[in-house]
Amino acid sequence: MIIRAEQLADIESIYQVNAIAFGREHEAKLVDRLRGLPHMLSLVAVVVDAIVGHVFFSPVTLEDADTGNSMALGLGPVAVLPDHQHQSIWTQLIRQGIEQCRQQGSGAMVVLGDSQFYAQFGFIPAEERALRCEYTVPEGAFRVLELKPGALQNCWGLVRYRPEFADCE
Repeated sequence: MIIRAEQLADIESIYQVNAIAFGREHEAKLVDRLRGLPHMLSLVAVVVDAIVGHVFFSPVTLEDADTGNSMALGLGPVAVLPDHQHQSIWTQLIRQGIEQCRQQGSGAMVVLGDSQFYAQFGFIPAEERALRCEYTVPEGAFRVLELKPGALQNCWGLVRYRPEFADCE
C-alpha cells in the first residue's frame, strides 16, 4: 500500500470511496466542496493502482483564541472501502496525515469520533483544553491534538468547522 497526496485524476475515485464507505454521498460531496481550500490536505491509500482509502484535513476556526500563526485543522472525513477495512489503513492514513500537517506548520487538530480510536494518536478530550464543538456531540467525541508544543496555550471556547460541513448534512 502507498499513501500519497491526492491528484486531479483521483477525484472520482475519492468520491466513490467516501460514498461507499459511509453508505451515503454527504461526505463525498463535502470533500468536493472543501477541495482547493488553503491549508487543506487530502491523502489517498492506494493498493494495486486502486484508491481504497482517503483522509481529509480542513481549516477550523477557534473563536476565542490567540493562535498567532498556528493553523488549526479538522480531521475528517476519513474513509476506507469495506473490503479493505481491518487492515490498519485508517491508522496509516491518519498517522501520515498528522505528520504532514505538523510539517506544514499546523499547530493543532480537532476531530469528531470514537474516543478510544483517536486516543492512540494523542487526541485528548477537547474539554481538557476548554474547547467545545459548534455541533451537539456525545461526551468525549470532540477531541484535540496539539501538533506544536504550546499552540493551544491561549486558546479556548468554540471551534467552528467550515460552513460546508453544515451545508452537507
